[in-house]
Amino acid sequence: MSTLKDKVAVVTGASRGGGRGIALALGAAGATVYVTGRSTKNQEPTDNLPGTIDETAEAVTLRGGVGIPVRCDHTIDADVEALFNQVKTEQGHLDLLINNAWGGYENYYGTNFEDGTAFDAPFWEHSLQRWQTMFNAGVRIQLVASRFAIPLMLPQNQGLIVCTTAWDRDKFLGNLYYDLAKNAVNRLVFGMARELQKYNIAAVALAPGFMRTERVMAAYNLQPFDLSNSESPEYIGRAIVALASDANIMSKSGQVFAVGNLAPEYGFTDVDGNQPQAFKIE
Repeated sequence: MSTLKDKVAVVTGASRGGGRGIALALGAAGATVYVTGRSTKNQEPTDNLPGTIDETAEAVTLRGGVGIPVRCDHTIDADVEALFNQVKTEQGHLDLLINNAWGGYENYYGTNFEDGTAFDAPFWEHSLQRWQTMFNAGVRIQLVASRFAIPLMLPQNQGLIVCTTAWDRDKFLGNLYYDLAKNAVNRLVFGMARELQKYNIAAVALAPGFMRTERVMAAYNLQPFDLSNSESPEYIGRAIVALASDANIMSKSGQVFAVGNLAPEYGFTDVDGNQPQAFKIE
């Protein structure tokens, strides 16, 4: 059903994983989707994982939307500004920004980083560069994309910004750098919502559960683990379609939600017809 026909969306970090799933769901709803990332058909994919923005854009179009690939390194402000200038030139406005790009896991291999440090090692055992990477490529990029996107939403006095995050209420996320980065994203949403309220533009943070991304499945193939409550990357996409179709979305602005908790509220399912529960930290 084309519930988002004539809507224009930007999905950052959509070569693979959750970003790809989000783009596909938006395409199935009829949206025009700008698919951004660094992996293109003309070069080696990042992290040696399959998936390119070109492949995602083609799949968006096959689903019934319009997929437009744009190579963008979201850590380079000029790239981001050029992206939104292109959207303005080609579309004249923007309805949805999905801040999904996350560069904090580069050189992370299932349980350890490339230097052998475990993800859950105490922060003084991690390099300071790892914190800088998680903050710049996980938090700052969401702020920068929002800064250039919002002027394209203001004229129609309407819009939605979704920032993907990790969240289980006030529980620690297992790595101090990671915990700080994700909570900074949640506060970014809280602050943006306050400043955007009078313009009827909503901002929410959305936490997926345990997604069967290419990275996760590569780790699973090396050492199997429990996937019983896992979800496809399209589950979060369906959550975003539901949020974008909600006439009362402003009532949710500034808040953090788990995909698994929105599913029964809006009535959507994962691709297999199930509703995986929200991810819980033990």
